[in-house]
Amino acid sequence: MSAPSGGGASRDGYGAALLEMLDDDKVVVLEADLGKSTKSCLFRAEKPSHTVSLGIAEQNMMLVAAGMSTSGYVPFASTFAIFTERGFEQVRNGIARPNIVVHLCGSHGGIHTGTDGSSAQSIEDLAIYRTLPNMTVLHPCDDVSAKALTLALRNHDRPSYMRTARNKVPRSYSDESSNELKIGKGYVHRTGDDVAIIACGVMVNEALEAAEMLAKSGIQATVVDMHTIKPLDTNLVTELAKRCGALVTAEDHSIIGGLGGAVAECLVSHYPVPLERIGVQDRFGESGGSDELLEMLNMKAKNIADAAQRAISRT
Repeated sequence: MSAPSGGGASRDGYGAALLEMLDDDKVVVLEADLGKSTKSCLFRAEKPSHTVSLGIAEQNMMLVAAGMSTSGYVPFASTFAIFTERGFEQVRNGIARPNIVVHLCGSHGGIHTGTDGSSAQSIEDLAIYRTLPNMTVLHPCDDVSAKALTLALRNHDRPSYMRTARNKVPRSYSDESSNELKIGKGYVHRTGDDVAIIACGVMVNEALEAAEMLAKSGIQATVVDMHTIKPLDTNLVTELAKRCGALVTAEDHSIIGGLGGAVAECLVSHYPVPLERIGVQDRFGESGGSDELLEMLNMKAKNIADAAQRAISRT
């Protein structure tokens, strides 16, 4: 499937989904001073009665959200991905441990944030939240998929963490194809039998470009948007391992503990095959343009294509 024309940032999809839930009086939105950046401000402007702005107090936001959930509401709470980590203890003990349905959104995740520098580039958030029992972990790739997955969370029966991105990328979904998205199920954009590329977030577009490069060399790649990191679609990963015999993961996150780690764990348990992981290689990012940083850290489409060649050579 080729990417539909246009582009969008996943944070915009989150904001658009909240607007679609305006008529639902059970839905409440919480902010920690960054509503304009996370796009929850769109909901606040239309329905301030159901918005709680807590200022720079992320720990408080987590527990206020938990309290509202136990009072019958469905809270959507957002801030920067890096700042959700300030409230990790509260998420662990006040949300995940008692399995209280609160939906967290961490915007501006990964090195794609660019010029904000390494202190603001959360490259560990997916790994951190994946360790928590009861937590669902999502990382949509564009605004269309972020909107669809956020709307799906309205009736989700577990707490969740969704990571969104600031910068616009080419859309991988149309409104029609996004209707097929389901939490916990990877979406196959393209099918091939030589290698499988499993990506999430802004790296889905890079994976699709890599598949085009590989096709010119006669290598046919399956490309999957693994928007749900937890629960991982282990059935799909195992099926791809058996059919293709070689896998590549691509993520704007540390290769430790994120999508690459989850897929590696699945392969070791079910069907070991060669795996190459594209992502941040056990280091911090730095300030720079988003594409500049992806290039510097060897996370562009050409790097994914090279990794696919390496994985195939190991079969």
